[in-house]
Amino acid sequence: MVDSTDKTEKGASASIAIDGTRARNVREAKKLTQLYVANVVGVTTDTISRWENNRYPSIKRDNAQKLADALEVTLEEILRAEDPEEPDTQPVTAQVPSRKRVLLPLSVLALLLLGTLLYFILRQPAPAPRAIRWAPRFAAPGEVIPVQVKVARQPASPFGFILRERLPAGARLVSALPITSSTESEGKWLVPTGGTPATVSYSLKVPSNFPAGKDAAFKGELVVHGGEASNRTESVGGSTSVHIGAYHWADSNGDGRIDDDEIMPAYYICEEMKGLGLDWKTIEAIWSGKGYRWDTKSGYTVLK
Repeated sequence: MVDSTDKTEKGASASIAIDGTRARNVREAKKLTQLYVANVVGVTTDTISRWENNRYPSIKRDNAQKLADALEVTLEEILRAEDPEEPDTQPVTAQVPSRKRVLLPLSVLALLLLGTLLYFILRQPAPAPRAIRWAPRFAAPGEVIPVQVKVARQPASPFGFILRERLPAGARLVSALPITSSTESEGKWLVPTGGTPATVSYSLKVPSNFPAGKDAAFKGELVVHGGEASNRTESVGGSTSVHIGAYHWADSNGDGRIDDDEIMPAYYICEEMKGLGLDWKTIEAIWSGKGYRWDTKSGYTVLK
């Protein structure tokens, strides 16, 4: 028989408490919108608002990690601080050693700790910039979908970079901003040195014969050049795949319709990526109707 306490601890490990106020302050300091954060995490802006206002005592650990990635901080920086434990006030009886015996080992230990600390401070590399990919959760075979990679840069530490995006198997790059040097399986962008955030946007056509029910996977890397002797390379975070099925990319929860919570993010994406082949008219028609149906022969059918 499994102990009930053990069950509780295992269940609790799936959720953690975040400091919503701290998360909101970080987002506002970095000039990120709730819409952008919601798109990266894969939730609605209403959910982000509830998190920031501490409406939930805890959230799923996966969502907390995605939130930290979107805010470009570590998970620990947005966790809620726990209440300090009460100190033990029970008296402790111990034999007091001589002062000389105590000071000598402590001095040696302090020197060792100081030397170790200085070593790691001097050897610590500069914080790597963060590149976060946003891609829709769903897409239908043959559909053109949007993808964005946002790269965090600051005036105090400008840099240029090369972005390489390995496309899902069989996918075709339709258009991109900035213009890309691409092959059949990879898109490449060269962005000059700058100290402001950069966004790489591209539209992608899912293969018509891509198996429904499978995930189309992305993989990317950022090669950073900041005037150093050698470049730094890091993986692109954020969305790593799109689930292929009978769903429109703007239908973020896969319920067969585009509701009010979904139309605004889709609108902003289409505006930011205007001219890159996205079909805004179909999105607007689905939103105005009662939903949609998709099949391999006729594509999307708007339900009136």
